Amino acid sequence: MGKSAEVMDKPETLAWLRRISGDLATVTIKRLEETLPWYAEMPPARRSAVGLVAQAGITSFIQWYDDPNSTPWIASDIFAAAPRELLRSVSLQQTLQLIRVTVEVTEERVAGKGEHLREAILLYSREVAFAAADVYARAAEARGLWDARLEALVVDSILTGEADEELPSRIAALGWHGHGEVAVLVGTTPPQFDVDQLRRTARKLGVDVLIGVQGSRLVLVVGRAEPGARADDAAADLPFAEIARRLEPGFGNGYLVLGPTVPALVDASQSARAALAGFAVARAWRHAPRPVEADDLLPERALAGDPLAKATLVDRIYRPLQGHSADLVATLWAYLDNGRSLEATARELFVHPNTVRYRLKRVSEVIGWDATGPREALILQTALMLGSIGTDASRRRPAPARRAPV
Repeated sequence: MGKSAEVMDKPETLAWLRRISGDLATVTIKRLEETLPWYAEMPPARRSAVGLVAQAGITSFIQWYDDPNSTPWIASDIFAAAPRELLRSVSLQQTLQLIRVTVEVTEERVAGKGEHLREAILLYSREVAFAAADVYARAAEARGLWDARLEALVVDSILTGEADEELPSRIAALGWHGHGEVAVLVGTTPPQFDVDQLRRTARKLGVDVLIGVQGSRLVLVVGRAEPGARADDAAADLPFAEIARRLEPGFGNGYLVLGPTVPALVDASQSARAALAGFAVARAWRHAPRPVEADDLLPERALAGDPLAKATLVDRIYRPLQGHSADLVATLWAYLDNGRSLEATARELFVHPNTVRYRLKRVSEVIGWDATGPREALILQTALMLGSIGTDASRRRPAPARRAPV
């Protein structure tokens, strides 16, 4: 008999809820203004949109109370009343606060109208909370996919050097905080690539990263973040070689090549070209370290026909030495041709071995490379050959010998 009385009361309860729905919405909006500071600071248009959502929630509850089987579509319709920009300006936490306030106001108003009605409100609020989480999860997933496509487009533009006027705005949309130097890191993609772990490591190092996955190749554009954005002051201003070493676990097996440092992100294509060229020939250096700098692979890159490597060797080694002293070039040639033997070089040049030592020291001071090391000797010898090939003197054909008059 109690059950039939409850059934009899349901139409009356529904009629009463419909009569007070407008008052519930008004009281809810007032309570939002009093209890949620962020709501009061919203522009009028957005506050109005939130009010529409609250009104839709109350109306939806009444419909659900009439037919509980309508849960799946009624809960979703609440958020259909919100304009798309509202999802971007109101966080999930704030949405749950809105739901809580609305439920509190409704519970206060229906107090004393029966325990079954209060239980219905609590059950419905749970469904709405799940619906809100689903809406925000879908929005986050769509935004993540869009960000990933945009990031891939930006990295591809940097690698190809085909930057356009829209590139800065695209980079800004990705949340890039870089303020200065940039370098590009190229390696292999691991079988189980954890992009989030790589980004967390970058944040700890105080750098921003743009990540591009191109099949088996993983590309990172690394830039120094703004000073205020650094999570770890101890990691501030680390050399890019050290940053690459700490990011190395995020890459797969194989070679890892770091491009040269460039002043800003707009110049990143220069670092990318060097890193890609180095990655293509890194296997030619049997004991290449990991990571290896692209400039340490200049001989291999030059042999593979990389014009940037050839120009770098000539501009940074041959021309400075030639411009400083012809004796340094001659000494370096003789030293390398004689198997890096001081005595054999001294005999060829008719000087004392100490003179050879002094000149080799001057070579190191002028260009920064030490000819006494086997790897650097290869770099220097390649630079001397390229420089000699490119000089006017070497290109000029010798004049034919004149025939003696009969």
